Amino acid sequence: MSFINKALEKAKSLHRQKAKPDPGPSQASPQPPLPHVDEVTGFAETSGEIHYTYTRTVTVDMDRLRRNRLIVAGSDESLGEAYRLLRTHILHGTERESRNTLMVTGPRPNEGKTLTTINLAIAIAHKVGQTVLLVDGDLRNPSVHRYLDLPSGPGLADYLTSGYPIAESLVHPEGLANLVVLPAGRSTTQSVELLSSPLMVDLVRELKHFYPDRYVLFDFPPLLYADPLAFAPLVDGIILVVEAGSTPRQEITRALETLKEFPVLGCVLNKIAPLGLSYDYHQYYPDRDSQKKFTLPWLK
Repeated sequence: MSFINKALEKAKSLHRQKAKPDPGPSQASPQPPLPHVDEVTGFAETSGEIHYTYTRTVTVDMDRLRRNRLIVAGSDESLGEAYRLLRTHILHGTERESRNTLMVTGPRPNEGKTLTTINLAIAIAHKVGQTVLLVDGDLRNPSVHRYLDLPSGPGLADYLTSGYPIAESLVHPEGLANLVVLPAGRSTTQSVELLSSPLMVDLVRELKHFYPDRYVLFDFPPLLYADPLAFAPLVDGIILVVEAGSTPRQEITRALETLKEFPVLGCVLNKIAPLGLSYDYHQYYPDRDSQKKFTLPWLK
């Protein structure tokens, strides 16, 4: 039985236990029918609201998330708008073709790929009727959980190495609607072998087909490592993140050449600051009087 089916059965079992009538002379009121249960994460959807019944919900520090430059309530509106525009580009290129498994990588380290992946996941999850599973596929240097203020714990690597249940690793950050995270878990030097293993092939296929209208975003190491190339055949699309003014053109060309056999959707030109700001992406917040907008150019 797949982990998705196991999660579904456990959610149904919990529901049945809650639905048992109390003993007594009076007849218990009839229970409502079992609501829709998400096969991947075990949530119930009623009246347009998602209530997680199996996936662990974790309280996160929203102030810390804002400091980490995530597009949550109270963060810079122009940054949020930039990611909504990026979301539109991505959805237009994938939605109609059911290309819902996407990998994000880049030519070099420190180009902002992880932050871009997380913010893109949040932006897609904000779209009405859309849900996102964010997977930390950087088994060498996991960092998604740190950006999201999530506790360390088992994750993808533990599933691939020891069979730790995926459903037990899934986390919903409270306050980030429609977003579920599969952390990387413990770091490993055997990442290439694990990410190209039959177990991983089956997992990606299961995530794609059991819930086809959900986007699954994989944050991956840069192309300096073999991990993205080994994983590329498993996904429907690849997004490259490059650093404006820093990543040499020849490295971008080399990255595209490396991935020429795979469906590269385009490049995100990252770390572009509006006029009057430090070029450092870590200081993107504009002056409140500034009319300039934060941008994330999308190059196809």
